[in-house]
Amino acid sequence: MPTRPSTASHGGDRPLDLPADAPTSAVASAQPAAAERSAGPPAEVEAVVARWNPQGIALLRAVRGTGVAGAVTLIGPADANTALLRTELARFEPRIELTDPVSDASTAVETTSPSGTAPSPVALILLDAGTTLGAEILRIVHRLRSDGTRILLAMNAIHAYQDWRSVRARDLELLAAQSVADLDIVPVSARLAAAARTAGDAGLLDRSGLGALHAALAAAATGAAAEGGDRLAAVTARVLADTRQRVVEQVTALQSGAETARLREERAIMLAGRDGGRATAMSTLRGQLHLARVDLMTEVGARIRALHTATRADLDRMRRSELGGYPERLQHATTELTGALDLAIDQRLAELTAHIDSSVGPGLPGTGPGLLGAAPGQTMPSRRRDPAPRVGPDPDPRHRGVEDHLVIALGASAGVGLGRLLVSPLSLVPALDFASVPVTLLLGAGVAGWVVRARGQLADRAHVRQWVSDALINVKAQLEQRIATALVETETVLADRVVQLSATRMVETDRRVAEVEARLRRMVAEQPGQLAACERDIAILDRWIAAG
Repeated sequence: MPTRPSTASHGGDRPLDLPADAPTSAVASAQPAAAERSAGPPAEVEAVVARWNPQGIALLRAVRGTGVAGAVTLIGPADANTALLRTELARFEPRIELTDPVSDASTAVETTSPSGTAPSPVALILLDAGTTLGAEILRIVHRLRSDGTRILLAMNAIHAYQDWRSVRARDLELLAAQSVADLDIVPVSARLAAAARTAGDAGLLDRSGLGALHAALAAAATGAAAEGGDRLAAVTARVLADTRQRVVEQVTALQSGAETARLREERAIMLAGRDGGRATAMSTLRGQLHLARVDLMTEVGARIRALHTATRADLDRMRRSELGGYPERLQHATTELTGALDLAIDQRLAELTAHIDSSVGPGLPGTGPGLLGAAPGQTMPSRRRDPAPRVGPDPDPRHRGVEDHLVIALGASAGVGLGRLLVSPLSLVPALDFASVPVTLLLGAGVAGWVVRARGQLADRAHVRQWVSDALINVKAQLEQRIATALVETETVLADRVVQLSATRMVETDRRVAEVEARLRRMVAEQPGQLAACERDIAILDRWIAAG
């Protein structure tokens, strides 16, 4: 038997909120006798209404059993949601009279009906869909039950809270713990009802819960039954008209083939993404790896240049005796630089992993971890770290060459000349002329020694500086190799996991495509039977509407 789809629409706000004197073509064509109307529709018609309009059949049974609904005490906050709920409930027939919202049990018990004769025997308590009920609501429930008041509980504004179902379950547990497990909580949303009335969507009206709440209120409320027969006939006519409209909408939907076209479009979309996003994921991965390689290589070059500049400044300030221990200092600086670079690599790979994960999307529900297969809070497994690069063997001793001998000769010559210049005044004295020769030689030897030591210090410093340059070139090559190794390992891990996820998605896509194709075949096969069933139900409703 066909069922009414949740997306069925109907004309305007006509299903249950028609005014009492509104003309309805199907209803106005012929009215059954008053006695027959008061007895209600036969079982065959009720079965059709129950199939297509469950809330309508509940309303019919409630009105037939209790007559016209009277005033109901409303206990809840006096806010916009409550006002909208009262407005939307007022559109249903029979109309339920709700008092102004009150907030405590004493006021609720003392509230009288609009005629001012007696307190209302029914109370509607509105619960918050965002928080569990508290001790004050439980006290109100116990107070009203002790006074014999019939209580209905409704959870309003469920559209604003995604976890309203868990809150409702917790409220029911609290009520059961207080020995009031017979009370149920009706979830409602007046805003959804208003949207359904504006869009003419009967399915959305059902999901709003307003129809179920109205039927419960009509079943619980008591009132004068002077106009019970006429009101029952009016409610029956409106419920039958709404039910017939829903069946007609289903026939229109079946004949239009909109659902079949939608399923075919859904199948085409799934087939277009049948590779599970593998091509997109791999392209994104390659681009991000290339970008990471460029960034890390640039950072290595900058760090090596900064270290080279620092070493040149250190060498310029060192004495000749301190140059022998400089290779150890350079090794220590290289180790620190490697540690800082490892942190930069880890951070860059973590950013790369997060970017790939966010770009490609998480794993499928129920298939375990997401894209990277890592647990929450873990982006990549810890990679293996090699020792810091070695700066190489210590520099070889500097060998003296022709330049050193030439410096000695030039230094001695310059020293003798300087000594001769200094002792030239002594040559004016004949007795001291012979004594000036040893002094000249001593001064020449001293100046020559100083020049040789200075030239040796400069040469040693230049020798160490050249060794540092060669060592840093070697260190840079090793660090670049370190980066390339880390990127290759990361690419291997990520590519393998992308392929695994893509394969999982391909299997899931094939399964969903098979389900859609099965639904298409079943829909095409069942369409003639559904149309025949709908036409049979329309005929049953038309016979009852036209009877009398």
